[in-house]
Amino acid sequence: MVTRRRLLASLAGLPLLQLGQPIRQLLAATPDFGTGFSFERLSAMARALAESPYQPPPTVQAAALDRIDYDLIQQIRFRPEKALWAGTDSPFKVQFFHLHSGVRQPVRIFVVEDGQERELAYSPEAFDYGRTGLQRELPANLGFAGFRVMNPDGKTDWLAFQGASYFRTAGAQNQYGLSARGIAIDTALPGRQEEFPLFTAFWLERPASGSDTLRIHALLEGPSLTGAYRFDCRQGNGQVMAVRAELFPRTAIERLGVAPLTSMFWYGENNRYDAIDWRPEVHDSDGLALWTGSGERIWRPLINPRRVETSSFVDHSPRGFGLLQRDRAFDHYQDDSAFYEKRPSLWVEPLGDWGEGAVQLVEIPTDDEIHDNIVAYWVPARPVAGGERLRFDYRLHWLAGEPYPSAAVGRVVATRIGRGGVPGQPHSRAPSLYKFAIDFTGGPLAALAQRYDVEMVVTASRGEIVNPYALKVVGTENWRGVFDIDLPDNELVELRAYLRLDGRPLTETWLYRFLPPAAR
Repeated sequence: MVTRRRLLASLAGLPLLQLGQPIRQLLAATPDFGTGFSFERLSAMARALAESPYQPPPTVQAAALDRIDYDLIQQIRFRPEKALWAGTDSPFKVQFFHLHSGVRQPVRIFVVEDGQERELAYSPEAFDYGRTGLQRELPANLGFAGFRVMNPDGKTDWLAFQGASYFRTAGAQNQYGLSARGIAIDTALPGRQEEFPLFTAFWLERPASGSDTLRIHALLEGPSLTGAYRFDCRQGNGQVMAVRAELFPRTAIERLGVAPLTSMFWYGENNRYDAIDWRPEVHDSDGLALWTGSGERIWRPLINPRRVETSSFVDHSPRGFGLLQRDRAFDHYQDDSAFYEKRPSLWVEPLGDWGEGAVQLVEIPTDDEIHDNIVAYWVPARPVAGGERLRFDYRLHWLAGEPYPSAAVGRVVATRIGRGGVPGQPHSRAPSLYKFAIDFTGGPLAALAQRYDVEMVVTASRGEIVNPYALKVVGTENWRGVFDIDLPDNELVELRAYLRLDGRPLTETWLYRFLPPAAR
C-alpha cells in the first residue's frame, strides 16, 4: 500500500550520499542561477532540468538521523526567535523542520525580497535539542526538511510543506487532516510502481506591508517530469491557495494525476462491519464531491475496500471536486484527541478549461487510521508525452464546508447499510437482501413539509431494487431515501440514487460501490 505516512518512512531507505557532496548540484545544470528571481526563471530552470538526465537528490548520511523517529523528533524544537521574519511587522512567521529518519533529503530554501533571492543557511543554533544531545552528533550543514507558517500566537501553525511534494493546512477549525501534493504519477496503476517527485527547493517571497497573502514558489523534480509551482496562500475562515503549475515531462506518462488529494478513511456509518475500534467512526474525509462541467452535483461516500479500487468519473471542463468531511458531530467520533469532526475538507477549483478527462478516486484497504488510503486527482484524457509543456491553474479551498454550495439541491449527510426487510418482521430473503438508508439535507428540502409523492430514484448495475421510498425524518429538516437491494450472487454492485419531485431532482446524485459483506 502506497500512503503518505509509509512514504515518509520509506524515504529512509533511498541510496545515501555523503553530506559533503554539495546540495547545489540539484540546480547546477540550470541557466542563470544568480540572485535575481522570477517565476519565469523558475520555469526555465524546470525546463532545463527536464532536458537532462534525472539526478536523484542527495540524502544525508548521518547515523544520528537513524535515531530520530516520531517520538524523538517531538523533542527537537525550532527556536521561535530564529523564525523567518521574526521581529518584523510581517504576519507570516516561518519556522523550519528538522531532518529525521523519515525525511533525510534536505530542501533548499530561499527568501525573495525586492526580486532578489538569498539562500537560508542551516544552523544547529536554530533548534532546541532538549536532552537529546544530538546537536553534537549531527553535521553542521545538515539542511532543512521543510517549513511551516505559524499562527499569530507563535505556538501553532496553519501551513506546512514537508516530504516529497506533500503540503497541508489546518483548515477553518485549526486541525490538520488530509494533504495535497504537487503531482501524482502512476497511482494504483497495475504493474507500475507509483512515482513520488519531490519539491527540492522553495522560494518564499516577503509579503508587502499589509498583505494577507504569502507567495511560495517550488521546484519539483522526479524521474518522469519536472515542474515549477507558485502558491498564493491566504488565511481567513479556512485557507485558500491559488496554484499555478507548469510541468515538463521527461518521458511519456501513462497516468498523470493533477491536483492530487490524499486522505484516510477507515470506517464510518456506511461500513460499521469494519469497526473493530471502540470509536463509532474514524476518518479524515467521508466522501468525494463532484461538480461536473454539466452542472451535476455528485456525492460518492468513501469505502474501505478489500482490494485496491479505482473509480473514474469522466467529465469535460469540471467545475470542481474535493475530499470532504461532512460529518461534524463530535458524538459520531467520540475522539477528544484526534478531533476527526474538525478535520478540513479540501476542494479543487479548476481555473480555466481543463478539457476532457476524469476525476479518479483510489481507495486502498487499511486496518488502521495511521495509513492514508484515499487519493483523488484529475487525469487529462490527452496522453502525456515527453518534451511537452503542461500548465494547470487551480484553487485549493481548505474549509469546514464547501466553497460553492448549491441552493438548488440537497446534499447527502449520511449513508447507512444493514440487513434488508421490514424491522420486526421475518426476513424471507435476508441472506441476500440489504437495506440502504440515505439522509439528505439542505436546498429545497429545508422548506419541504412531509409529503408522500417524493420519489427515491435508484438504479443498480446488478441485482433487484426492492421498495424504494422517501420520507422526512421526524423532528428534523432531513429527508431519508430508503431501498432494499437483492443480491443473490453477492457480487460488487454500482448504485446511483437521488430524490425527485414532479420530475425535478431535489438532491445531488448519490453514488456507491457496494461489495456485500458475505463476499468479503
